[in-house]
Amino acid sequence: MTKVAPIDQRKSDHIRINLEEDVRSGLTSGLEKYRFAHEALPELDLNQVNPSLSLFDKRLAAPILISSMTGGTEEAGEINQRLAEAAQEVGIAMGVGSQRAALEHPEQTPTFSITRKVAPDILLFANLGAVQLNYGFGIDECRKAVDMIQADALILHLNPLQEAVQDAGDTNFAGLAKKIEEVCKKIEVPLIAKEVGWGISERTAKLLADCGVSAIDVAGAGGTSWSQVEMHRAPDEFTRQLAATFVGWGIPTADSILNVKKAIPDMTIFASGGLKDGLDIAKCIALGATLGGMAGQFLKAAAISTKKAVEVMKLTKRQIEVTMFNVGAGRLESLKAGKLVER
Repeated sequence: MTKVAPIDQRKSDHIRINLEEDVRSGLTSGLEKYRFAHEALPELDLNQVNPSLSLFDKRLAAPILISSMTGGTEEAGEINQRLAEAAQEVGIAMGVGSQRAALEHPEQTPTFSITRKVAPDILLFANLGAVQLNYGFGIDECRKAVDMIQADALILHLNPLQEAVQDAGDTNFAGLAKKIEEVCKKIEVPLIAKEVGWGISERTAKLLADCGVSAIDVAGAGGTSWSQVEMHRAPDEFTRQLAATFVGWGIPTADSILNVKKAIPDMTIFASGGLKDGLDIAKCIALGATLGGMAGQFLKAAAISTKKAVEVMKLTKRQIEVTMFNVGAGRLESLKAGKLVER
């Protein structure tokens, strides 16, 4: 039987592979199908364009989310610190990677808790794998994850394909909806359900809404494919070929947003999965999302320095502002689907 890598080694592998290997999905995000209708006379002052918003009782300078990535190793702690420092300076939201490692190995807690220490004001999301509710975790672990980083909300991520192609993955997803519902009822903060890169169907959106989640991060296909990540760390050829099979799997991000809007019109949507820049985030907002999340761009920048991460985040914010200016939208609520044109 193949020896399973310790969880901290797996986290290190994930960072290295995301930085060094081609882990793109075989699909696109679907956002390329849309363009904005340009307004040559926007009747706005660019300096007055305001992309700020309030969410979960926190004020954000722009609808940007540093999507959940990492934690659990020394390197991950340093990256989390830089991301959080940059998020504090720019005024955007951040999610940490799965905190299971720190719950099982408390000595790794600082690699996550550093985020709140350096970013006291940001909208910050804790994170656990939903499937762990079938492997001994419950409301106590969820609360510990939130308390660990003084989080404003909890993400439960859904990654059935990643677990299915991972060496000795946790693949019992049976009856999870009921357990997610129990956490929603008992947890003291909003609960966000998040895919990790294969999107959300109408059926899943309805199921999650019935559970009582406060938001859904669609994390559609088109960006990082975690089956490709697992392919690069596969311990044998069988597992490598299994993971490689699913490079083109998933529901593109744009389609996922529309799926949730159709199924649950009032659901708060976070859009991630293949977003390249602020223009893509603006498209997601116009389609119905509240936040747009990016990971790879911020990870690569934070691997260099906090300063570089700030630069990338400020550029992303300015891209959103310039998009709004050129479609005549002075506020985010004016950035509606009617301003989008299908190519």
